[in-house]
Amino acid sequence: MTATESRSRNPRGEGSRLRADIVAAAAAILDETGDEQAVTLRAVARQIGIAAPSIYRHFADRQAILVALVGEAFAEFEQRLRDAAADQDPVVRLRAVCDAYLEYARSRPQRYRVMFGGLWSAPDAVAAEAMTSDAAAELGQGALRVIAGALQDCVTAGRSTSDDPLADAVALWLGLHGLAHQRAVSRAFPWPPGIVDRLVVPLAHLRS
Repeated sequence: MTATESRSRNPRGEGSRLRADIVAAAAAILDETGDEQAVTLRAVARQIGIAAPSIYRHFADRQAILVALVGEAFAEFEQRLRDAAADQDPVVRLRAVCDAYLEYARSRPQRYRVMFGGLWSAPDAVAAEAMTSDAAAELGQGALRVIAGALQDCVTAGRSTSDDPLADAVALWLGLHGLAHQRAVSRAFPWPPGIVDRLVVPLAHLRS
Protein backbone atom coordinates (compact mmCIF):
# COMPACT_ATOMS: atom_id res chain seq x y z
CA MET A 1 0.00 0.00 0.00
CA THR A 2 1.44 3.38 -0.95
CA ALA A 3 1.58 6.47 1.20
CA THR A 4 -1.15 8.11 -0.87
CA GLU A 5 -3.62 5.27 -0.45
CA SER A 6 -5.98 5.29 2.51
CA ARG A 7 -6.75 2.19 4.49
CA SER A 8 -10.29 1.00 4.95
CA ARG A 9 -11.35 0.54 8.55
CA ASN A 10 -10.93 -3.00 9.85
CA PRO A 11 -14.20 -4.80 10.53
CA ARG A 12 -15.02 -5.39 14.18
CA GLY A 13 -12.78 -8.05 15.64
CA GLU A 14 -9.96 -7.55 13.13
CA GLY A 15 -7.86 -5.19 15.21
CA SER A 16 -5.18 -7.86 15.39
CA ARG A 17 -4.77 -7.52 11.63
CA LEU A 18 -4.00 -3.82 12.00
CA ARG A 19 -1.51 -4.62 14.75
CA ALA A 20 0.26 -7.08 12.43
CA ASP A 21 0.22 -4.50 9.63
CA ILE A 22 1.84 -1.92 11.91
CA VAL A 23 4.69 -4.29 12.78
CA ALA A 24 5.10 -5.29 9.13
CA ALA A 25 5.24 -1.63 8.10
CA ALA A 26 7.89 -0.91 10.72
CA ALA A 27 9.94 -3.87 9.47
CA ALA A 28 9.61 -2.67 5.87
CA ILE A 29 10.77 0.84 6.80
CA LEU A 30 13.73 -0.61 8.68
CA ASP A 31 14.67 -2.87 5.76
CA GLU A 32 14.34 -0.05 3.23
CA THR A 33 16.19 2.65 5.16
CA GLY A 34 18.60 0.65 7.31
CA ASP A 35 17.93 3.19 10.05
CA GLU A 36 16.01 2.51 13.26
CA GLN A 37 15.44 6.25 13.62
CA ALA A 38 13.31 6.15 10.46
CA VAL A 39 10.76 3.95 12.22
CA THR A 40 8.49 6.67 13.58
CA LEU A 41 4.78 6.57 14.32
CA ARG A 42 4.14 8.99 11.49
CA ALA A 43 6.19 6.95 9.01
CA VAL A 44 4.49 3.72 9.99
CA ALA A 45 1.06 5.32 9.73
CA ARG A 46 1.89 6.72 6.30
CA GLN A 47 3.18 3.33 5.14
CA ILE A 48 -0.15 1.62 5.78
CA GLY A 49 -2.47 4.55 5.12
CA ILE A 50 -3.87 5.24 8.58
CA ALA A 51 -3.88 8.21 10.93
CA ALA A 52 -1.00 8.11 13.40
CA PRO A 53 -3.32 8.20 16.47
CA SER A 54 -4.80 4.87 15.34
CA ILE A 55 -1.53 3.22 16.30
CA TYR A 56 -2.09 4.02 19.97
CA ARG A 57 -4.90 1.47 20.12
CA HIS A 58 -2.26 -1.21 19.71
CA PHE A 59 1.09 0.29 20.74
CA ALA A 60 1.84 2.84 23.43
CA ASP A 61 4.79 4.31 21.57
CA ARG A 62 7.50 3.71 19.01
CA GLN A 63 9.49 1.58 21.45
CA ALA A 64 6.58 -0.82 21.76
CA ILE A 65 6.50 -1.25 17.99
CA LEU A 66 10.24 -2.00 17.94
CA VAL A 67 9.78 -4.57 20.72
CA ALA A 68 7.09 -6.33 18.69
CA LEU A 69 9.32 -6.19 15.61
CA VAL A 70 12.17 -7.77 17.56
CA GLY A 71 9.89 -10.56 18.77
CA GLU A 72 8.80 -11.36 15.24
CA ALA A 73 12.40 -11.18 13.97
CA PHE A 74 13.53 -13.73 16.57
CA ALA A 75 10.64 -16.00 15.58
CA GLU A 76 11.63 -15.74 11.90
CA PHE A 77 15.27 -16.33 12.82
CA GLU A 78 14.41 -19.48 14.77
CA GLN A 79 12.31 -20.81 11.90
CA ARG A 80 15.18 -20.29 9.46
CA LEU A 81 17.44 -22.37 11.70
CA ARG A 82 14.79 -25.08 12.08
CA ASP A 83 14.27 -25.23 8.33
CA ALA A 84 18.03 -25.71 7.87
CA ALA A 85 18.18 -28.62 10.33
CA ALA A 86 16.90 -31.21 7.85
CA ASP A 87 19.88 -33.35 6.84
CA GLN A 88 20.18 -36.86 8.29
CA ASP A 89 23.92 -36.50 8.97
CA PRO A 90 24.29 -34.66 12.32
CA VAL A 91 27.49 -32.79 11.38
CA VAL A 92 26.03 -31.65 8.07
CA ARG A 93 22.91 -30.59 9.97
CA LEU A 94 24.89 -28.56 12.52
CA ARG A 95 26.89 -26.84 9.79
CA ALA A 96 23.67 -26.06 7.90
CA VAL A 97 22.20 -24.47 11.03
CA CYS A 98 25.34 -22.34 11.44
CA ASP A 99 25.21 -21.32 7.77
CA ALA A 100 21.54 -20.38 8.20
CA TYR A 101 22.47 -18.24 11.21
CA LEU A 102 25.05 -16.32 9.19
CA GLU A 103 22.76 -16.06 6.17
CA TYR A 104 19.99 -14.53 8.28
CA ALA A 105 22.41 -11.90 9.56
CA ARG A 106 23.55 -11.24 5.98
CA SER A 107 20.09 -11.09 4.39
CA ARG A 108 18.35 -9.23 7.26
CA PRO A 109 21.15 -6.95 8.47
CA GLN A 110 18.90 -4.21 9.86
CA ARG A 111 16.63 -6.60 11.71
CA TYR A 112 19.57 -8.60 13.02
CA ARG A 113 21.21 -5.45 14.36
CA VAL A 114 18.03 -4.35 16.13
CA MET A 115 17.48 -7.85 17.56
CA PHE A 116 20.75 -7.64 19.47
CA GLY A 117 20.73 -4.03 20.59
CA GLY A 118 19.97 -0.54 19.42
CA LEU A 119 16.98 1.51 20.40
CA TRP A 120 15.27 -0.88 22.78
CA SER A 121 16.09 -2.89 25.88
CA ALA A 122 14.30 -5.85 27.41
CA PRO A 123 14.26 -4.40 30.97
CA ASP A 124 12.78 -1.13 29.71
CA ALA A 125 10.22 -3.03 27.63
CA VAL A 126 9.15 -5.07 30.67
CA ALA A 127 8.97 -1.95 32.84
CA ALA A 128 6.80 -0.24 30.22
CA GLU A 129 4.63 -3.38 29.98
CA ALA A 130 5.43 -3.68 26.27
CA MET A 131 6.33 -7.32 26.93
CA THR A 132 6.20 -9.73 29.86
CA SER A 133 9.30 -10.80 31.75
CA ASP A 134 8.72 -14.36 30.51
CA ALA A 135 8.64 -13.17 26.89
CA ALA A 136 11.82 -11.15 27.44
CA ALA A 137 13.60 -14.16 28.94
CA GLU A 138 12.52 -16.34 26.01
CA LEU A 139 13.91 -14.05 23.28
CA GLY A 140 16.49 -16.02 21.32
CA GLN A 141 16.09 -19.15 23.42
CA GLY A 142 14.28 -21.03 20.67
CA ALA A 143 17.14 -20.41 18.25
CA LEU A 144 19.67 -21.44 20.89
CA ARG A 145 17.75 -24.68 21.44
CA VAL A 146 18.02 -25.45 17.72
CA ILE A 147 21.81 -24.98 17.83
CA ALA A 148 22.13 -26.96 21.07
CA GLY A 149 19.94 -29.75 19.69
CA ALA A 150 22.03 -30.03 16.54
CA LEU A 151 25.20 -30.17 18.63
CA GLN A 152 23.67 -32.76 20.96
CA ASP A 153 22.89 -34.93 17.93
CA CYS A 154 26.59 -34.77 16.98
CA VAL A 155 27.54 -35.88 20.51
CA THR A 156 25.01 -38.72 20.45
CA ALA A 157 26.37 -39.89 17.10
CA GLY A 158 29.93 -39.81 18.43
CA ARG A 159 30.85 -36.97 16.09
CA SER A 160 31.53 -34.39 18.82
CA THR A 161 33.46 -34.66 22.09
CA SER A 162 31.51 -31.86 23.78
CA ASP A 163 30.77 -32.66 27.43
CA ASP A 164 28.31 -29.78 27.78
CA PRO A 165 26.37 -29.22 24.52
CA LEU A 166 24.35 -26.32 25.90
CA ALA A 167 27.41 -24.38 27.10
CA ASP A 168 29.21 -25.13 23.85
CA ALA A 169 26.12 -24.05 21.88
CA VAL A 170 26.29 -20.70 23.68
CA ALA A 171 29.99 -20.43 22.78
CA LEU A 172 29.15 -21.32 19.18
CA TRP A 173 26.40 -18.67 19.12
CA LEU A 174 28.88 -16.08 20.37
CA GLY A 175 31.37 -17.10 17.68
CA LEU A 176 28.76 -16.90 14.93
CA HIS A 177 27.52 -13.56 16.22
CA GLY A 178 31.04 -12.18 16.21
CA LEU A 179 31.66 -13.36 12.65
CA ALA A 180 28.30 -12.00 11.48
CA HIS A 181 29.06 -8.62 13.05
CA GLN A 182 32.56 -8.40 11.62
CA ARG A 183 31.35 -9.38 8.15
CA ALA A 184 28.81 -6.56 8.37
CA VAL A 185 31.29 -3.88 9.45
CA SER A 186 34.38 -5.10 7.56
CA ARG A 187 33.00 -5.91 4.13
CA ALA A 188 36.33 -5.33 2.39
CA PHE A 189 38.27 -7.64 4.70
CA PRO A 190 39.73 -10.63 2.81
CA TRP A 191 38.01 -13.39 4.78
CA PRO A 192 39.99 -16.63 4.37
CA PRO A 193 38.32 -19.65 2.76
CA GLY A 194 36.78 -22.04 5.25
CA ILE A 195 36.49 -19.42 8.00
CA VAL A 196 33.13 -20.82 9.13
CA ASP A 197 34.57 -24.32 9.60
CA ARG A 198 37.54 -22.86 11.47
CA LEU A 199 35.00 -21.40 13.88
CA VAL A 200 32.48 -24.24 14.08
CA VAL A 201 34.78 -27.26 14.32
CA PRO A 202 36.67 -26.25 17.49
CA LEU A 203 33.72 -24.60 19.24
CA ALA A 204 31.49 -27.62 18.60
CA HIS A 205 34.35 -30.03 19.40
CA LEU A 206 33.72 -31.90 16.17
CA ARG A 207 35.82 -34.97 15.50
CA SER A 208 38.06 -34.78 12.45
